[in-house]
Amino acid sequence: MNLGKYILLTCKGIAMGAADVVPGVSGGTIAFISGIYDELIHSLKSFNTGSLKLLFSLKFRSLWKEVNGTFLLAVFSGILVSIFSLARLLKYLMETYPIFIWSFFFGLVLASAIVILIKINKWSPGNILALIIGTVVMFVISTFSPAETTEAYWFIFISGAIAVCAMILPGISGAFILLILGKYQFILGAVSAFDLPVLVIFGSGVITGLISFANLLSWLLGRYRDTTISALAGFLIGSLNKIWPWKENISERISSDGHIVPLLQKNILPGEYLSVTGESSYILHASALILIGIFLVLVLDRLAKKPS
Repeated sequence: MNLGKYILLTCKGIAMGAADVVPGVSGGTIAFISGIYDELIHSLKSFNTGSLKLLFSLKFRSLWKEVNGTFLLAVFSGILVSIFSLARLLKYLMETYPIFIWSFFFGLVLASAIVILIKINKWSPGNILALIIGTVVMFVISTFSPAETTEAYWFIFISGAIAVCAMILPGISGAFILLILGKYQFILGAVSAFDLPVLVIFGSGVITGLISFANLLSWLLGRYRDTTISALAGFLIGSLNKIWPWKENISERISSDGHIVPLLQKNILPGEYLSVTGESSYILHASALILIGIFLVLVLDRLAKKPS
């Protein structure tokens, strides 16, 4: 792999990491529209009994080739750099400029759904049904309120294993799953403060879930590709309910770091936002950011179609 390709893969990893930090946006979506999704899943699937035999036989060069190590190193280096460098910034921006941030991500997800739908080779009643089911399921999940859950290490491990399954699915945000599990602010705070014990336990869950789930996803994409992609596109469409920029807070809670965070919210129209909250809806700024998000996804998709 030449240096230029390695840097490009790292940049795509950085974009994936940035997406994974935000509830409602999936790193898998970025991988899909940037053209590395199939290779990512196939590489993760390579961690099996065969690779373990190579490891125990101390055949490190063969192991590195077997698991596509250079590709994974480039992508996951970008993801880690992004998560640790952007976690604090994104936390601040989401608390200070929520409408602007959610507007930008609304544009990203909307355009991603369209791009993924275009990639479906053949429409059939089964694919249409999968699209509808995916949309409904994700819409229902998006209405769940964040739960108050234990901070015990065993639950942190499970949260990592569940969340990473969503992180590699286009349309399902791992950060959003953490939000539902009541661990989003907790993990974001651990990343910002570099709480090593929590990060190690969470990371162990992530690795376990990542390797286990990649095999199932690879099988689905190999056997029922268009149907699986239809369902994933439905997940994206359904998730738009969660990342709609204008919301009214129905109830709030105090987070573990002492901040007031929304517990239950209701989507409202931009015109209602001022009368309900007493704050400006910033409709022009928000619309511009939605369009910028759409534009970026279309550019990424265009770049992904160009030969290396």
